[in-house]
Amino acid sequence: MDLSTRLALWQQLAESCGLSTVQQGLQLIWRLLLLCFICRLFFRLASLLLGMYGLFLFFEVHMLWVLLLSALCYLVLLLSRHSSSRVSFLKTVGSQMVVAMKAISLAFDLDRGAVGSLPSLTEFLGYVFFVGTVVFGPWISFSSYKNTTEGRKLSWLWLYSSSLSLLKSQICLLVSTCIAPYLFTLFIPVHGNTVTQKWLNAYENAVSFHFSNYFVGHLSEGTTMLAGTSSTEEKGNVMWDVSIVKPLSVEMPRSMVLVVTSWNIPMSRWLKTYVFKNAMKLGTFPAILVTYTASALLHGLSFHLGAVLFSLGFITYVEHVLRKKLASIFSACILSRPCASDCSHQHKKEFWVKLLNLVFSFLVIFHLTYLGSMFDPGVDEQEVEEGYKAIHTIHRWSELNWASHWVMFACWVFYRLIL
Repeated sequence: MDLSTRLALWQQLAESCGLSTVQQGLQLIWRLLLLCFICRLFFRLASLLLGMYGLFLFFEVHMLWVLLLSALCYLVLLLSRHSSSRVSFLKTVGSQMVVAMKAISLAFDLDRGAVGSLPSLTEFLGYVFFVGTVVFGPWISFSSYKNTTEGRKLSWLWLYSSSLSLLKSQICLLVSTCIAPYLFTLFIPVHGNTVTQKWLNAYENAVSFHFSNYFVGHLSEGTTMLAGTSSTEEKGNVMWDVSIVKPLSVEMPRSMVLVVTSWNIPMSRWLKTYVFKNAMKLGTFPAILVTYTASALLHGLSFHLGAVLFSLGFITYVEHVLRKKLASIFSACILSRPCASDCSHQHKKEFWVKLLNLVFSFLVIFHLTYLGSMFDPGVDEQEVEEGYKAIHTIHRWSELNWASHWVMFACWVFYRLIL
Protein backbone atom coordinates (compact mmCIF):
# COMPACT_ATOMS: atom_id res chain seq x y z
CA MET A 1 0.00 0.00 0.00
CA ASP A 2 1.67 3.23 -1.16
CA LEU A 3 1.65 6.52 0.73
CA SER A 4 -1.01 8.24 -1.39
CA THR A 5 -3.41 5.34 -0.94
CA ARG A 6 -2.80 5.31 2.82
CA LEU A 7 -3.37 9.08 3.05
CA ALA A 8 -6.64 8.69 1.15
CA LEU A 9 -7.75 5.96 3.59
CA TRP A 10 -6.79 8.15 6.56
CA GLN A 11 -8.85 11.01 5.16
CA GLN A 12 -11.81 8.71 4.58
CA LEU A 13 -11.47 7.31 8.12
CA ALA A 14 -11.34 10.84 9.60
CA GLU A 15 -14.48 11.89 7.73
CA SER A 16 -16.51 8.70 8.24
CA CYS A 17 -15.39 7.75 11.74
CA GLY A 18 -13.64 10.67 13.44
CA LEU A 19 -16.23 13.41 12.90
CA SER A 20 -19.19 11.13 13.61
CA THR A 21 -17.52 9.80 16.78
CA VAL A 22 -16.90 13.31 18.15
CA GLN A 23 -20.44 14.36 17.24
CA GLN A 24 -22.00 11.30 18.89
CA GLY A 25 -19.78 11.72 21.96
CA LEU A 26 -20.85 15.35 22.41
CA GLN A 27 -24.51 14.48 21.82
CA LEU A 28 -24.19 11.84 24.51
CA ILE A 29 -22.70 14.00 27.24
CA TRP A 30 -23.58 17.68 26.63
CA ARG A 31 -26.69 17.59 28.79
CA LEU A 32 -24.82 15.87 31.62
CA LEU A 33 -22.07 18.51 31.43
CA LEU A 34 -24.71 21.24 31.62
CA LEU A 35 -26.24 19.59 34.69
CA CYS A 36 -22.80 19.37 36.34
CA PHE A 37 -22.27 23.07 35.69
CA ILE A 38 -25.70 23.95 37.13
CA CYS A 39 -24.97 21.76 40.14
CA ARG A 40 -21.71 23.64 40.61
CA LEU A 41 -23.68 26.89 40.87
CA PHE A 42 -26.69 25.65 42.88
CA PHE A 43 -25.59 22.66 44.93
CA ARG A 44 -27.29 20.94 47.88
CA LEU A 45 -30.85 19.99 46.78
CA ALA A 46 -29.80 20.40 43.14
CA SER A 47 -27.40 17.47 43.60
CA LEU A 48 -30.35 15.16 44.30
CA LEU A 49 -32.70 16.51 41.61
CA LEU A 50 -30.10 16.89 38.86
CA GLY A 51 -28.61 13.48 39.64
CA MET A 52 -32.02 11.85 39.24
CA TYR A 53 -32.55 13.71 35.97
CA GLY A 54 -29.09 12.61 34.81
CA LEU A 55 -30.08 9.01 35.49
CA PHE A 56 -33.29 9.51 33.52
CA LEU A 57 -31.38 10.90 30.52
CA PHE A 58 -29.27 7.78 30.27
CA PHE A 59 -31.51 5.00 31.65
CA GLU A 60 -35.06 6.41 31.43
CA VAL A 61 -37.53 4.16 33.27
CA HIS A 62 -34.75 1.75 34.25
CA MET A 63 -33.48 4.41 36.66
CA LEU A 64 -36.08 3.00 39.07
CA TRP A 65 -33.65 0.15 39.83
CA VAL A 66 -31.05 2.66 41.02
CA LEU A 67 -33.69 4.52 43.07
CA LEU A 68 -34.81 1.29 44.72
CA LEU A 69 -31.21 0.31 45.44
CA SER A 70 -30.52 3.72 47.00
CA ALA A 71 -33.59 3.45 49.24
CA LEU A 72 -32.56 -0.06 50.25
CA CYS A 73 -29.02 1.10 51.02
CA TYR A 74 -30.29 3.88 53.28
CA LEU A 75 -32.65 1.48 55.03
CA VAL A 76 -29.77 -0.95 55.68
CA LEU A 77 -27.63 1.90 57.03
CA LEU A 78 -30.47 3.02 59.30
CA LEU A 79 -31.03 -0.49 60.64
CA SER A 80 -27.30 -1.17 61.02
CA ARG A 81 -27.03 1.70 63.51
CA HIS A 82 -29.29 -0.27 65.86
CA SER A 83 -27.87 -3.74 65.30
CA SER A 84 -24.57 -5.56 64.83
CA SER A 85 -25.22 -6.32 61.19
CA ARG A 86 -22.86 -5.02 58.48
CA VAL A 87 -23.60 -3.87 54.96
CA SER A 88 -22.89 -6.71 52.52
CA PHE A 89 -21.45 -6.24 49.07
CA LEU A 90 -24.08 -5.67 46.42
CA LYS A 91 -24.19 -7.15 42.97
CA THR A 92 -24.59 -4.10 40.76
CA VAL A 93 -23.69 -2.75 37.38
CA GLY A 94 -23.10 0.76 36.06
CA SER A 95 -24.60 3.45 38.24
CA GLN A 96 -25.79 0.85 40.73
CA MET A 97 -22.13 -0.08 41.30
CA VAL A 98 -21.31 3.53 42.20
CA VAL A 99 -24.33 3.75 44.52
CA ALA A 100 -23.37 0.49 46.23
CA MET A 101 -19.75 1.58 46.70
CA LYS A 102 -20.90 4.85 48.27
CA ALA A 103 -23.32 3.10 50.62
CA ILE A 104 -20.78 0.46 51.68
CA SER A 105 -18.02 3.00 52.27
CA LEU A 106 -20.39 5.18 54.30
CA ALA A 107 -21.36 2.18 56.45
CA PHE A 108 -17.69 1.39 57.19
CA ASP A 109 -16.91 5.05 57.87
CA LEU A 110 -19.84 5.27 60.30
CA ASP A 111 -18.64 2.12 62.04
CA ARG A 112 -15.06 3.43 62.31
CA GLY A 113 -16.11 6.89 63.41
CA ALA A 114 -14.71 8.58 60.30
CA VAL A 115 -18.23 9.97 59.79
CA GLY A 116 -19.64 11.25 63.05
CA SER A 117 -23.36 10.61 62.61
CA LEU A 118 -25.81 9.06 60.21
CA PRO A 119 -26.64 11.58 57.46
CA SER A 120 -30.20 12.64 56.97
CA LEU A 121 -32.15 11.10 54.11
CA THR A 122 -31.70 14.25 52.03
CA GLU A 123 -27.94 14.27 52.67
CA PHE A 124 -27.65 10.58 51.83
CA LEU A 125 -29.62 10.85 48.60
CA GLY A 126 -27.71 14.00 47.66
CA TYR A 127 -24.49 11.99 48.14
CA VAL A 128 -25.45 8.91 46.13
CA PHE A 129 -27.18 10.97 43.40
CA PHE A 130 -24.41 13.57 43.16
CA VAL A 131 -24.68 14.47 39.48
CA GLY A 132 -20.91 14.65 38.97
CA THR A 133 -20.51 10.94 39.75
CA VAL A 134 -23.88 9.19 39.48
CA VAL A 135 -23.68 8.31 35.76
CA PHE A 136 -20.01 7.64 34.94
CA GLY A 137 -18.56 7.56 38.44
CA PRO A 138 -16.18 7.74 40.15
CA TRP A 139 -16.73 6.74 43.75
CA ILE A 140 -16.07 9.57 46.18
CA SER A 141 -16.18 9.39 49.95
CA PHE A 142 -18.91 11.06 51.96
CA SER A 143 -16.30 13.42 53.44
CA SER A 144 -15.31 14.54 49.93
CA TYR A 145 -18.97 15.11 49.10
CA LYS A 146 -19.44 17.19 52.28
CA ASN A 147 -16.46 19.33 51.31
CA THR A 148 -18.09 19.86 47.92
CA THR A 149 -21.34 21.08 49.51
CA GLU A 150 -19.43 23.89 51.20
CA GLY A 151 -19.01 25.40 47.76
CA ARG A 152 -15.80 26.31 46.01
CA LYS A 153 -15.09 29.66 44.45
CA LEU A 154 -15.30 29.67 40.68
CA SER A 155 -11.85 29.98 39.14
CA TRP A 156 -10.06 29.66 35.84
CA LEU A 157 -8.14 26.67 37.20
CA TRP A 158 -11.43 24.87 37.87
CA LEU A 159 -12.68 25.56 34.35
CA TYR A 160 -9.30 24.71 32.78
CA SER A 161 -8.94 21.40 34.67
CA SER A 162 -12.50 20.32 33.85
CA SER A 163 -12.16 21.25 30.17
CA LEU A 164 -8.79 19.50 29.86
CA SER A 165 -10.19 16.24 31.23
CA LEU A 166 -13.18 16.46 28.88
CA LEU A 167 -10.84 17.07 25.93
CA LYS A 168 -8.75 14.05 26.95
CA SER A 169 -11.91 11.94 27.06
CA GLN A 170 -12.84 12.88 23.49
CA ILE A 171 -9.32 12.10 22.27
CA CYS A 172 -9.46 8.69 23.95
CA LEU A 173 -12.85 8.04 22.36
CA LEU A 174 -11.38 8.80 18.92
CA VAL A 175 -8.41 6.49 19.53
CA SER A 176 -10.67 3.69 20.77
CA THR A 177 -13.10 3.97 17.86
CA CYS A 178 -11.09 5.20 14.88
CA ILE A 179 -7.42 4.38 15.46
CA ALA A 180 -6.93 1.30 17.63
CA PRO A 181 -9.07 -1.06 15.46
CA TYR A 182 -6.92 -0.11 12.42
CA LEU A 183 -3.57 0.22 14.22
CA PHE A 184 -1.68 -2.41 12.24
CA THR A 185 -3.71 -1.97 9.07
CA LEU A 186 -3.37 1.74 8.35
CA PHE A 187 -1.20 3.46 10.94
CA ILE A 188 1.61 0.98 11.64
CA PRO A 189 1.44 -1.42 8.69
CA VAL A 190 2.67 -4.73 10.10
CA HIS A 191 1.81 -8.09 8.61
CA GLY A 192 2.68 -11.50 10.00
CA ASN A 193 1.91 -15.16 9.70
CA THR A 194 -1.21 -16.81 11.09
CA VAL A 195 0.10 -16.91 14.66
CA THR A 196 1.50 -13.37 14.85
CA GLN A 197 -1.58 -11.94 13.13
CA LYS A 198 -3.75 -13.32 15.91
CA TRP A 199 -1.61 -11.49 18.47
CA LEU A 200 -1.66 -8.29 16.45
CA ASN A 201 -5.47 -8.45 16.32
CA ALA A 202 -5.55 -9.20 20.04
CA TYR A 203 -3.38 -6.14 20.75
CA GLU A 204 -5.71 -3.95 18.67
CA ASN A 205 -8.72 -5.23 20.64
CA ALA A 206 -6.92 -4.65 23.94
CA VAL A 207 -5.85 -1.10 23.06
CA SER A 208 -9.35 -0.24 21.86
CA PHE A 209 -10.78 -1.52 25.14
CA HIS A 210 -8.14 0.35 27.17
CA PHE A 211 -8.92 3.68 25.53
CA SER A 212 -12.65 3.18 25.98
CA ASN A 213 -11.90 2.90 29.70
CA TYR A 214 -9.71 6.03 29.54
CA PHE A 215 -12.61 7.82 27.82
CA VAL A 216 -14.94 7.03 30.71
CA GLY A 217 -12.21 7.80 33.27
CA HIS A 218 -11.34 11.23 31.89
CA LEU A 219 -15.02 11.99 31.31
CA SER A 220 -15.76 11.22 34.96
CA GLU A 221 -12.82 13.45 35.97
CA GLY A 222 -14.39 16.28 33.97
CA THR A 223 -17.93 15.82 35.29
CA THR A 224 -16.69 15.45 38.88
CA MET A 225 -14.65 18.65 38.79
CA LEU A 226 -17.28 20.52 36.77
CA ALA A 227 -19.83 19.73 39.49
CA GLY A 228 -17.48 21.12 42.15
CA THR A 229 -15.43 18.24 43.58
CA SER A 230 -11.69 18.81 43.91
CA SER A 231 -9.02 16.34 44.90
CA THR A 232 -6.81 18.23 47.37
CA GLU A 233 -6.48 21.54 49.13
CA GLU A 234 -3.13 23.04 50.09
CA LYS A 235 -2.77 26.09 52.33
CA GLY A 236 -6.30 27.22 51.52
CA ASN A 237 -5.77 26.84 47.76
CA VAL A 238 -8.06 24.37 46.02
CA MET A 239 -6.17 22.04 43.69
CA TRP A 240 -8.44 20.81 40.89
CA ASP A 241 -6.48 17.63 40.28
CA VAL A 242 -8.98 14.75 40.34
CA SER A 243 -7.26 11.71 38.81
CA ILE A 244 -9.23 8.63 37.76
CA VAL A 245 -6.96 6.89 35.24
CA LYS A 246 -3.26 6.95 34.32
CA PRO A 247 -3.01 5.72 30.71
CA LEU A 248 0.80 5.82 30.54
CA SER A 249 1.08 3.52 33.57
CA VAL A 250 -1.08 0.99 31.70
CA GLU A 251 0.29 1.28 28.17
CA MET A 252 3.93 1.52 29.31
CA PRO A 253 3.72 -0.44 32.55
CA ARG A 254 6.32 -1.26 35.15
CA SER A 255 4.22 -4.02 36.69
CA MET A 256 0.73 -5.49 36.74
CA VAL A 257 0.35 -4.15 40.27
CA LEU A 258 0.65 -0.58 38.98
CA VAL A 259 -1.63 -1.36 36.03
CA VAL A 260 -4.38 -2.49 38.37
CA THR A 261 -4.10 0.61 40.56
CA SER A 262 -3.87 2.97 37.56
CA TRP A 263 -6.87 1.48 35.70
CA ASN A 264 -9.42 3.06 38.05
CA ILE A 265 -7.72 4.90 40.91
CA PRO A 266 -10.80 5.61 43.09
CA MET A 267 -12.06 2.04 42.80
CA SER A 268 -8.60 0.68 43.58
CA ARG A 269 -8.52 2.91 46.66
CA TRP A 270 -12.02 1.76 47.65
CA LEU A 271 -11.12 -1.93 47.30
CA LYS A 272 -7.88 -1.47 49.25
CA THR A 273 -9.54 0.49 52.07
CA TYR A 274 -12.77 -1.41 52.55
CA VAL A 275 -11.95 -4.94 51.31
CA PHE A 276 -8.26 -5.80 51.12
CA LYS A 277 -7.24 -4.35 54.51
CA ASN A 278 -10.18 -6.05 56.23
CA ALA A 279 -9.34 -9.38 54.56
CA MET A 280 -5.59 -9.27 55.33
CA LYS A 281 -6.16 -11.29 58.50
CA LEU A 282 -6.78 -14.25 56.17
CA GLY A 283 -3.35 -13.88 54.55
CA THR A 284 -2.08 -12.00 51.49
CA PHE A 285 -3.22 -14.42 48.78
CA PRO A 286 -6.70 -15.04 50.26
CA ALA A 287 -7.08 -11.26 50.71
CA ILE A 288 -6.28 -10.76 47.01
CA LEU A 289 -8.89 -13.37 46.05
CA VAL A 290 -11.50 -11.73 48.30
CA THR A 291 -10.69 -8.33 46.79
CA TYR A 292 -11.07 -9.53 43.20
CA THR A 293 -14.22 -11.41 44.15
CA ALA A 294 -15.68 -8.17 45.51
CA SER A 295 -14.68 -6.40 42.31
CA ALA A 296 -16.34 -9.11 40.22
CA LEU A 297 -19.53 -8.81 42.27
CA LEU A 298 -19.61 -5.05 41.85
CA HIS A 299 -19.11 -5.40 38.10
CA GLY A 300 -22.06 -7.77 37.82
CA LEU A 301 -20.35 -11.16 38.05
CA SER A 302 -20.47 -11.77 34.29
CA PHE A 303 -18.31 -14.64 33.07
CA HIS A 304 -15.93 -12.59 30.92
CA LEU A 305 -15.26 -9.94 33.56
CA GLY A 306 -14.96 -12.57 36.28
CA ALA A 307 -12.48 -14.54 34.17
CA VAL A 308 -10.39 -11.42 33.53
CA LEU A 309 -10.49 -10.23 37.14
CA PHE A 310 -9.54 -13.57 38.68
CA SER A 311 -6.80 -14.03 36.08
CA LEU A 312 -5.54 -10.56 37.03
CA GLY A 313 -5.58 -11.56 40.68
CA PHE A 314 -3.38 -14.61 40.09
CA ILE A 315 -1.05 -12.77 37.70
CA THR A 316 -0.63 -9.84 40.09
CA TYR A 317 0.13 -12.12 43.03
CA VAL A 318 2.63 -14.29 41.15
CA GLU A 319 4.40 -11.24 39.71
CA HIS A 320 4.58 -9.60 43.15
CA VAL A 321 6.05 -12.59 45.02
CA LEU A 322 8.45 -13.49 42.18
CA ARG A 323 9.86 -9.97 41.89
CA LYS A 324 10.07 -9.67 45.66
CA LYS A 325 12.10 -12.89 45.81
CA LEU A 326 14.39 -11.91 42.93
CA ALA A 327 14.93 -8.47 44.48
CA SER A 328 16.04 -10.16 47.69
CA ILE A 329 18.36 -12.63 45.90
CA PHE A 330 20.06 -10.02 43.70
CA SER A 331 19.62 -7.07 46.11
CA ALA A 332 18.26 -5.08 43.20
CA CYS A 333 15.46 -2.56 42.63
CA ILE A 334 13.20 -4.88 40.65
CA LEU A 335 10.13 -4.87 42.87
CA SER A 336 6.65 -4.36 41.44
CA ARG A 337 6.69 -0.78 42.73
CA PRO A 338 9.63 1.60 42.32
CA CYS A 339 11.97 1.63 45.30
CA ALA A 340 12.49 4.67 47.45
CA SER A 341 15.76 6.55 46.93
CA ASP A 342 17.06 5.37 50.30
CA CYS A 343 16.23 1.65 49.87
CA SER A 344 18.71 -0.98 51.06
CA HIS A 345 19.25 -2.63 47.67
CA GLN A 346 22.85 -2.60 46.42
CA HIS A 347 21.94 -2.49 42.72
CA LYS A 348 19.67 0.37 41.71
CA LYS A 349 20.30 1.75 38.22
CA GLU A 350 22.70 -0.74 36.64
CA PHE A 351 22.01 -1.72 33.06
CA TRP A 352 21.00 -5.28 33.94
CA VAL A 353 18.55 -3.98 36.56
CA LYS A 354 16.86 -1.74 33.97
CA LEU A 355 16.87 -4.61 31.48
CA LEU A 356 15.20 -6.97 33.94
CA ASN A 357 12.53 -4.37 34.74
CA LEU A 358 12.00 -3.92 30.99
CA VAL A 359 11.50 -7.69 30.59
CA PHE A 360 8.80 -7.60 33.26
CA SER A 361 7.20 -4.61 31.49
CA PHE A 362 6.96 -6.53 28.22
CA LEU A 363 5.57 -9.48 30.15
CA VAL A 364 2.80 -7.23 31.51
CA ILE A 365 2.00 -5.97 27.99
CA PHE A 366 1.81 -9.61 26.88
CA HIS A 367 -0.68 -10.41 29.67
CA LEU A 368 -2.76 -7.30 28.93
CA THR A 369 -2.92 -8.18 25.23
CA TYR A 370 -4.13 -11.66 26.08
CA LEU A 371 -6.69 -10.55 28.66
CA GLY A 372 -8.01 -7.75 26.45
CA SER A 373 -8.31 -9.90 23.33
CA MET A 374 -11.89 -10.87 24.16
CA PHE A 375 -13.15 -7.27 24.11
CA ASP A 376 -13.75 -7.28 20.38
CA PRO A 377 -15.00 -3.90 19.09
CA GLY A 378 -16.58 -5.75 16.17
CA VAL A 379 -18.95 -7.73 18.37
CA ASP A 380 -22.64 -6.85 18.16
CA GLU A 381 -23.47 -3.90 20.45
CA GLN A 382 -26.38 -5.72 22.09
CA GLU A 383 -24.10 -8.62 22.98
CA VAL A 384 -21.63 -6.22 24.57
CA GLU A 385 -24.37 -4.62 26.70
CA GLU A 386 -25.70 -8.00 27.80
CA GLY A 387 -22.20 -9.34 28.43
CA TYR A 388 -20.00 -11.55 26.34
CA LYS A 389 -20.98 -15.18 26.39
CA ALA A 390 -18.65 -17.67 28.04
CA ILE A 391 -17.97 -19.37 24.73
CA HIS A 392 -16.67 -16.06 23.33
CA THR A 393 -14.09 -15.75 26.11
CA ILE A 394 -13.02 -19.39 25.83
CA HIS A 395 -12.76 -19.13 22.05
CA ARG A 396 -10.60 -15.97 22.18
CA TRP A 397 -8.19 -17.37 24.73
CA SER A 398 -8.02 -20.80 23.08
CA GLU A 399 -7.05 -19.04 19.82
CA LEU A 400 -4.02 -17.73 21.72
CA ASN A 401 -3.37 -21.21 23.20
CA TRP A 402 -4.08 -20.02 26.76
CA ALA A 403 -0.58 -18.52 26.59
CA SER A 404 -0.91 -16.02 29.43
CA HIS A 405 -2.17 -18.62 31.87
CA TRP A 406 0.67 -20.99 30.95
CA VAL A 407 3.26 -18.24 31.39
CA MET A 408 1.74 -17.31 34.76
CA PHE A 409 1.92 -20.97 35.84
CA ALA A 410 5.55 -21.19 34.67
CA CYS A 411 6.43 -18.06 36.69
CA TRP A 412 4.77 -19.56 39.77
CA VAL A 413 6.72 -22.82 39.35
CA PHE A 414 9.95 -20.84 38.96
CA TYR A 415 9.11 -18.85 42.10
CA ARG A 416 8.54 -22.06 44.07
CA LEU A 417 11.82 -23.53 42.83
CA ILE A 418 13.90 -20.58 44.04
CA LEU A 419 12.34 -20.40 47.50
